[in-house]
Amino acid sequence: MADLRKHWTPLALAFLVISILGLVGTWTFNALAIVQMVDFLGDLVSSGPAVSSITVDLLVVAVAGSIFILVEGRRLGMRFAWLYVVLSGLTAFAFTFPLFLAMRERRLTARGRETT
Repeated sequence: MADLRKHWTPLALAFLVISILGLVGTWTFNALAIVQMVDFLGDLVSSGPAVSSITVDLLVVAVAGSIFILVEGRRLGMRFAWLYVVLSGLTAFAFTFPLFLAMRERRLTARGRETT
C-alpha cells in the first residue's frame, strides 16, 4: 500500500480533487440538460454573447491544453496520454486536464526519485 501512495504529492492530490470536482460539476449540469431535453450544443452558441464568449474561451483553452497533454505526455513517456484528450469529449476537459496534471506530477515525482 505504501508503494501506491509514494508518488501522491500534495500537488498531485490537489489536482486529483480539482479533477473530481470538474467531473461532478460538469456532469451535474449535463444530467440536468438531458433530463430537461435541452439542446446542449445550441445553447452553447445561441444563448447570448456572454455564453458564446465563455464557450470560445473554454474551447481555446481545451485545444491548448490538449496540445500540452500530447506533447508533455510524449516528453515524459506517459503511455496513452492521448486518452485524456479522447476522454475529455466523453466526460469533460474540466475532469481530464487536472487528472492529467495529477498523473504528470506523479510521473515527475517518480522520475525525481529515480535520479536521486
